[in-house]
Amino acid sequence: MYDICVRTGAMGEDARGLLADASLLPDIYAGPYLTFEPNLAFVVEDAGRVVGYTLGTANTAAFIETWRERWLPRVASRYPPPVEPTRTTDEWLVSTLHHPERMLTPEIAPYPAHLHLDLLPEARGGGNGRRLLEAFFLAAAAAGAHSVHMGTNAKAAPFFARMGFARLPEADHNNLVFFHGLTGPLPSARAGT
Repeated sequence: MYDICVRTGAMGEDARGLLADASLLPDIYAGPYLTFEPNLAFVVEDAGRVVGYTLGTANTAAFIETWRERWLPRVASRYPPPVEPTRTTDEWLVSTLHHPERMLTPEIAPYPAHLHLDLLPEARGGGNGRRLLEAFFLAAAAAGAHSVHMGTNAKAAPFFARMGFARLPEADHNNLVFFHGLTGPLPSARAGT
C-alpha cells in the first residue's frame, strides 16, 4: 500500500522521483490509517498483487488526536518541522505531517469520516473503485459514521460525482476538489464505474 501511495501520489500519477524522500507520502496518507484504523482499510488485488486500496477514518477529529499523540512521535525524527511558510512540496508535506488539524476545516466538519482511494492505472475503470468505496462505507457506518468527506484531483472528480458524492466547492484548496456523501448505499452501477 505504501508503494501504491507513492505511485499515485502526484494527483493520481506516479510521484517517484518528485520528492526528496518518497516515504513521506505514505507516512502521511497511508501509515497512520493502517496503524490506527485497520478495520477501514481495504485492498483490491489482481493475480495476487495489490493494485489499489481505500483507507480512512470514521471520525476525523478523534483521528487527529491519535495522529498527534501516537503517530507524530513515531515519524517526527525523520521529518523535522520546516520553517514556515513552506517553499517546496517536500516542506509543505512535512508541515502537513506536523499539523494534522488542517484536516478538519469548518466546511467539512459536518462529515466526520474521511477516506483515501488510490488505484494503479491498470486497476481503474473496471469497478474496483466502486467496490472499495462500498467496503469502506459499510465499515465506516458500522463504526458509527453517518457521512464522509474526501479530497480528490479534478481528473477523478467525475468518478466521485457518479458515486453520489456532492461537491463542497467552499472547501476546495491545494489543487483538491472536496466531496461529501452519506455512508450508505452507492447509486446503482453504471457503465465505466
